[in-house]
Amino acid sequence: MFSSILDKNVIMRHFFLILLLFSTIIYGQNSIPEVLKKYNSERVSYINVKQASIKSPVVFLDARELIEYNTSHIKGAIHVGYNKFNQKLVLEKIKDKNTTIIVYCSIGVRSEKIGEKLLKLGYSNVFNLYGGIFEWKNNGYKVFNHLEQETEYIHTYSKEWSKYLKKGIQTY
Repeated sequence: MFSSILDKNVIMRHFFLILLLFSTIIYGQNSIPEVLKKYNSERVSYINVKQASIKSPVVFLDARELIEYNTSHIKGAIHVGYNKFNQKLVLEKIKDKNTTIIVYCSIGVRSEKIGEKLLKLGYSNVFNLYGGIFEWKNNGYKVFNHLEQETEYIHTYSKEWSKYLKKGIQTY
């Protein structure tokens, strides 16, 4: 009986340690730069929102899930997804492998992974939008819903990530 209680205490201590570690990871980053530094390798070059807004010609690819894209996206962006990345769509829509492509997601973590896939497919001019759609909106640029109407709503992926969106209406 004593060893059973001891085992439960050890298990509970490990559980709380893991919970504390997980909380630190999720809530520990106080800014987009901190998150990007922690999770990205920077194998895909960043482009800031001001540079992206004036770059032409360019193809924007949205690497978020469809519900996020339908809530709001950059005008003209092609939804390619993340969990079910649509490589076939990219190859069909962007034939010229030298086309300037800017990939974005919420803040720039998922988009880096998709950018890496694009580089492996042979695309040579791929950029990751630094701060993603959050920074796009935070800097006053317009976003559009599934009806291509301007909107203030931004799908923030989760409640925890909502803290990085400073402008617009958060939804998740």
